[in-house]
Amino acid sequence: MNTINRRSFLKTTVMGGLATSFIGPLNTFASFDKQQQLSSSVAITSGDNRADLAFRALQPYSKQIRQAIGSRRVVLKPNMVSTEVPLCATHVDTLEGILEFLKSIKKLDNVIIAESAANAPTFEGFSNYGYLSLVNKYPVKMVDLDTEGSEVLYVFDEKDFRPHPVRFSKVILSPDSYVISVARMKTHNLAVVTLSLKNIIFGSPVKDIGFRLGKNSKEGTKSDKPVVHGSGPRGINYNLYALASRVHPHLAVIDGFEGMEGNGPRLGTPVNHRVCVVSTDWFAADRVGVELMGVDFAKVGYLNYCAQAGLGTADLSTIEIVGESISNHIKHYKLHDNIEEQLIWMKPSV
Repeated sequence: MNTINRRSFLKTTVMGGLATSFIGPLNTFASFDKQQQLSSSVAITSGDNRADLAFRALQPYSKQIRQAIGSRRVVLKPNMVSTEVPLCATHVDTLEGILEFLKSIKKLDNVIIAESAANAPTFEGFSNYGYLSLVNKYPVKMVDLDTEGSEVLYVFDEKDFRPHPVRFSKVILSPDSYVISVARMKTHNLAVVTLSLKNIIFGSPVKDIGFRLGKNSKEGTKSDKPVVHGSGPRGINYNLYALASRVHPHLAVIDGFEGMEGNGPRLGTPVNHRVCVVSTDWFAADRVGVELMGVDFAKVGYLNYCAQAGLGTADLSTIEIVGESISNHIKHYKLHDNIEEQLIWMKPSV
């Protein structure tokens, strides 16, 4: 690392030259269906019922999803950056819409709702957001990823340009898991937006039992989540890109019924958007999500890096849109107050 200056580091690593130094052998392109990359499709629905939006958006992919699940365990991964701010978290109705869909394709026999909440014990969020009610309606289990084992991957930190170990959930990494990212459209304070990929990557690092942000944390406990943020916009964008080949959803469900703009991912304000985005290609889903949020795609570093490395295409004309059109549902989300600071990733490091 000492032979690479700070100016050339990101340029070199973004193209994949040093990616394996941080996260091990990733089989970067092998894990993606090349045929799917050539003809990805994204479903967009709109309406006044959150659960119905998710259900209808999933229907065009019924056969494909059923075959992909096979005998694997289905993992519904909501977004729970806080256990106390409903607007920042996946809504229970979206989860119910997905469960109804899984019931319709007869894939409800091995389903878990799994998360590692960022700021407090995960089951506090499950309770606060009404997720536990789903156990009474469906044969689904609630799982705290912090208790299910981990595997160490390495990430980059922009302060010291060195790899740092992070414990990632074995449930998410397991080849026996079919991972569904149930994200919410939100702005972010370091990565511009939160969509399906970011929901998986930042929910996968685990924390010690008893950890919570603030004074009430059990002594000696820690969370590995901050490490993945890489100490700034350059670090977080690089890590999201570098981890994408190994830690990504098999199915993206992005709830835009009520999005969050401004100072996300926790302190933003609501956007009455009334849309849902679904795709078996997470990159295509996120690309469409960015467009629906009225955000300039060029500002989203990690997705640009992924496109440069061939993990998806930024060209909307190559993505088949099923259902509603993008142009009829664009809302221009206000970005975080610190957006200019975030965009430092676009400039050379000195």
